[in-house]
Amino acid sequence: QFQDSKNSLKAVGVDILREQNTCLHHTDDYDNASLIVRRGQEFHLKLTLNRELKDNDKVVLQFSIGEKPMKSNGTLVSVNTKTGKDAHGWCASISEASGKECLVAVASPADAIVGRYLLNVKTGGNVYTPQKNIVYVLFNPWCKADSVFMPDDAEKAEYVLNDTGYIYVGSTKNIRGRPWNFGQFEEDVLDCCMYLLDKSNLKQKVRKDPVIVSRSMSVNSNDDAGVLFGNWSGLYSGGTSPLAWTGSTPILQKYYKTKKPVFFGQCWVFSGVLTTVMRCLWIPARSVSNFASAHDTEENLRVDIYLNENGEKVDNLTRDSIWNFHVWSDVWMKRPDLPKGMDGWQAIDATPQEPSQGIFQCGPAPVNALRNGDVYVPHDSKFVFAEVNADRVFWMVKKENGKEKYVKLREETKAIGKSISTKAVGKNTREDITAQYKFPEGSPEERNAVQTACSYLNSTNLAVCVVTPPLQPLKAEIQIGVEGEKALWPGNPIDLNIIVNNSSAGTWTIHFVASCQLQSYTGKVEASLGTIKKTILTESKPVIQIPVNIAADTYMKTLISVEDELLIKVNIIAEIQETDEKLTEELTLTFQYPPLKVEMPETAKINEDFTCAFIFKNTLAFPLENCKLYIEGLGIFKMETFEQGDIKPGGIFKSKIICAPRKAGEKKIIAELESTQVKGIIVEKIITITE
Repeated sequence: QFQDSKNSLKAVGVDILREQNTCLHHTDDYDNASLIVRRGQEFHLKLTLNRELKDNDKVVLQFSIGEKPMKSNGTLVSVNTKTGKDAHGWCASISEASGKECLVAVASPADAIVGRYLLNVKTGGNVYTPQKNIVYVLFNPWCKADSVFMPDDAEKAEYVLNDTGYIYVGSTKNIRGRPWNFGQFEEDVLDCCMYLLDKSNLKQKVRKDPVIVSRSMSVNSNDDAGVLFGNWSGLYSGGTSPLAWTGSTPILQKYYKTKKPVFFGQCWVFSGVLTTVMRCLWIPARSVSNFASAHDTEENLRVDIYLNENGEKVDNLTRDSIWNFHVWSDVWMKRPDLPKGMDGWQAIDATPQEPSQGIFQCGPAPVNALRNGDVYVPHDSKFVFAEVNADRVFWMVKKENGKEKYVKLREETKAIGKSISTKAVGKNTREDITAQYKFPEGSPEERNAVQTACSYLNSTNLAVCVVTPPLQPLKAEIQIGVEGEKALWPGNPIDLNIIVNNSSAGTWTIHFVASCQLQSYTGKVEASLGTIKKTILTESKPVIQIPVNIAADTYMKTLISVEDELLIKVNIIAEIQETDEKLTEELTLTFQYPPLKVEMPETAKINEDFTCAFIFKNTLAFPLENCKLYIEGLGIFKMETFEQGDIKPGGIFKSKIICAPRKAGEKKIIAELESTQVKGIIVEKIITITE
């Protein structure tokens, strides 16, 4: 007995072979010293023992996850390297033994619980806990048996491995890519994702299911102190303006340190952070922008917009809204929980808009179901369907005998859900994915999808939904357009011509109203800038021009007082007296800003300094106050802020930063300038770092 215990087998060291394993598992980019592996794929450990192995020795690897690990639910895994298998599909075997060292090959099943495991080595009655005893197990888009399997290598490189990209913002006619650093491999990001998994209170055993994990990742703080605090007020003191962020990393790092929501986010920030969290857990993900995006509060697949007799939007009546753009994320996975044909991209949305099952979460809603109008499918497919395919109805609110009367002006079936966009695979360009979300507008299939969606709504008695028939041509063949629907320089007057085209021979009397309003991207009215009322006679004139002139002073005060990027909406109502027909048109004008320039070399070497300079000239006619420059370069430096003070008209500033790159490859530096008057001037520059 005494002899035995002296000679009993003990593990005295474990080498996690980090370099070799992380290279095979593509996890070598994570800024984390622990072992990070993908489920369903083999990895190796090198054990050092106190003596050579004998035939009757027993070596057991124990992997435990969660607070009370138990064998019965798969949170405690004991794999005997002799018999090779555990009841939950884990396996391990000694592949080589020489002297006191042996190499163990370990593989988790393709549906293993995702998370942070602790490793112990059991030899008889001895238990050895290595110094580096944490093993992260992630989803595996490379493994056919994993439900997040993605067959195409270029797509995996984009939707899992790429840590930079673009989020598309602006308006339908002026789409621009905002460079965004996803930064899923940066320091603390993986641990922050693990903290979010724990905070979600999901039972360990369901953390193997990407459907449940993607639904529960809380990046809004509305009901559970999640990552980001949403703010659309236009006032951001006490936090960072949503426009100032250039990537997800500083947000997740700050949240992980403080465990308190980070101030402030809007939809593109929510999507950027959610895409980062998904990619970090190895669920393929992309940020998706929908232009003219409906927020349908009444679930009737219709967005009602109320205008007064001046053509101005009546905010207190308009409960539904149309955002110039809205950004969510798509994740890639199979849906064994749903009928056939629902696999592939699923929409998830972290922006808190409407509660779902009592808390602010949205999705995953299968994109294939949205395309066909199958809005009975969980989760939240009704809401997402409306975002991309609701009908838009304009109403005029008239006062008659002291009572409000609603007159329907126009119903549109093609106004919502335009230019649905994401970054193209392997290219720095925009890809239009509208056809993945819906059939061509006005096609029989698209109207059929709306009909299908409505039939599900009616059956749940949520609201009555009427499928809008296509618009009939006007008897008076009148069309309204605008000349000069272009970007404006802040500080310049607004000068444009509204054009009335009359292609019929008749003479019509047109009562014409146009209003100009300053709005945020969510459609919130910040100021009314003026209205035009006119009665015009066409008298068989083919073209009539109505000039619109607004002085800069009218809008500049509001532009300065609101810390958001604003745009100008022109609403036009034309009533044709002879036929009682009504026409409405809505135009969007966006502001244009002077550029920010970056000067740096095209290439640099690891650990060799290079200089990066940022130059800006204020070409506007007014000073820019409280200028701040935000810069970030993944693998080069963390987000930094430079206070630039005020810049007079014609004034120039130049900021420099000395960079010491830590990682090889193509790296991006993003810079953004914020000031009281002008928001979101952003630029990126790519540099190749060599060994």
